[in-house]
Amino acid sequence: MHAWLCENPVGVDALVWKELPTPTPGKGEVLVRIHAASLNFPDLLIVQNKYQMKPPLPFVPGSEFAGVVEAVGDGVQHLSVGQNVACLAGTGGFGTHALAPAAQCMPLPAGFPHVDAAAFIMIYATSHHALVDRAQLKAGETVLVLGAAGGVGTSAIQIAKAQGARVIAAASTDEKCALCRSIGADETINYTHDSLPTNFREAIKKLTDGKGPDVIYDPVGGDFAEPAFRSIAWRGRYLVVGFASGPIPTLPLNLTLLKGASIVGVFWGGFSRQEPKASAAAMAELAQWYAQGKIKPVIDSTVPMADLKTAYARMGSREVKGKLVLVNPGA
Repeated sequence: MHAWLCENPVGVDALVWKELPTPTPGKGEVLVRIHAASLNFPDLLIVQNKYQMKPPLPFVPGSEFAGVVEAVGDGVQHLSVGQNVACLAGTGGFGTHALAPAAQCMPLPAGFPHVDAAAFIMIYATSHHALVDRAQLKAGETVLVLGAAGGVGTSAIQIAKAQGARVIAAASTDEKCALCRSIGADETINYTHDSLPTNFREAIKKLTDGKGPDVIYDPVGGDFAEPAFRSIAWRGRYLVVGFASGPIPTLPLNLTLLKGASIVGVFWGGFSRQEPKASAAAMAELAQWYAQGKIKPVIDSTVPMADLKTAYARMGSREVKGKLVLVNPGA
């Protein structure tokens, strides 16, 4: 097998494409021949030693991938050799093969392409947990999605619409706003046009008739977090999903009192570990929604696995709409 190896987590440039021994699955593991692997923001942080999880060195990055089971370890009951799966293993995806805990692999139904499957679990599981579970989103409510043209943002738009909500999507270019409208957003706000906090708040106020959004989905953090939170509706829920912009914002807690609002943390990884049955039920519902055409990953482009560094550079440029997916030619 071949894989991108991180021997020193000082950034993308230090990654090396190497031939490695093909591993044998241990108890509860499967060996997957990788067809596709998606690039997620944590995959950038982990090779910079900035992510909350710090795997032992050396390691192969790539948190999410899809392919075919080539071998199963002892105790694996629900997967078999030759089965198509999607896996969210945390590491290992940027190569030709990977070991994955069987419990973290989702059997794929017929007609679920590997490219879509590789871009599915992380973003949709996160957005379902955020909007359906943590926010208890109701039909007719208004959701403001920040960073709406990214992977989790596009999934949040689709899930909010599946729940019967009205969606306002905020993104950084007219092209990204157009994409958001094409997948269901009812209204859009261009950060560039409405870059000052006052203008951003005015745009939100105008689109909500002064009420403000019932739910704010924020995977970005940074400068727009506070003006968005100041615009939230009475009894609103502010979902803290991540900090893709870098800075972790400080929100004035007096606003929770004045607005009767809640700041709600969203950590799907913890949820899946602490409440595995609820997490499994959510994944089953998402698979059903995919089959019904209610949700589908937005794929920015596919890139050969050997061009991983090019994909990282594109993600760092903030030009990506939806998800970037690495593919193994001939897999």
